[in-house]
Amino acid sequence: MPKMNTSRIVLGGLLAGLIMNVSEAALHAGILGAETESLYQRLNAPPPMSIAIPLTLVAVTFVIGITSVWLYAAVRPRFGAGARTALLAGFVVWVVAHLWSGVYLGVGYFGIIPGRLAWIPIVWGLFEATLATLAGAAIYKEPIN
Repeated sequence: MPKMNTSRIVLGGLLAGLIMNVSEAALHAGILGAETESLYQRLNAPPPMSIAIPLTLVAVTFVIGITSVWLYAAVRPRFGAGARTALLAGFVVWVVAHLWSGVYLGVGYFGIIPGRLAWIPIVWGLFEATLATLAGAAIYKEPIN
C-alpha cells in the first residue's frame, strides 16, 4: 500500500477547512444569525464575547478539513482515486460531524434549541462536507517514490 502524502493532505485539508469555515460563517452568522440571537435573548443568556470561541471553532473546522482529506487519502487505495471516493469521504465526515451534532442538539435539547437551529445545519453540512472534501481531495496526489 502506498504511503500517504502528508504535505498534500495538509494542503488539501486547509483548502477544505477554508471552504468549511466560509460556509459555516455564511450559515451561522448570516442565514441563522437572527434566530441564534433570538435564542440567546429568549434564554436570557449573554452571547459569547470571548475571541477564543470563534478562534476555537475556526481551528477545529480546519482540523475537520484536514481529517476529511486524510480520510480520502486513506480510502483511496481501496476505492480508487477520484470524485466518487472524495464524496464518500465527505459523506463519512458529514455523518460523524454534522449529522451527529445536529441530532444531538435537536433531540438532546428538544424544546431548548429550536428545530431550525439543529436541522438546517445538518442539511447544509451534507453539501459543505462533501464539496469541501471534494475540493481538498483534488489537491491530493500520492507521493512520488
